[in-house]
Amino acid sequence: MDIQARFETAREGAVREIAAIGKMLADLVRTVQLIESEIAAEEERTRVSDRSDVKYPILARTLIERRDNLKMTIAALERRHSERALRQEAATAA
Repeated sequence: MDIQARFETAREGAVREIAAIGKMLADLVRTVQLIESEIAAEEERTRVSDRSDVKYPILARTLIERRDNLKMTIAALERRHSERALRQEAATAA
């Protein structure tokens, strides 16, 4: 197996990181949308949409927690993406 070392500049690494974060964000947003549709489908199936109702489905509760965690992850990644993009923009301008 031939392993080739890859040397890249800091700029290339930053551009690669910004692109990777952007892709992760897109995937996570899509996942949140899927989870939201699954929550709606479960509420429709059980005909219970009031979260305070004892009959509210456990699956929907679990999906809501997962969705909320993903939203926090998305917010953190968006901040990181913005910081990296601003830093890259400043480095390019300098």
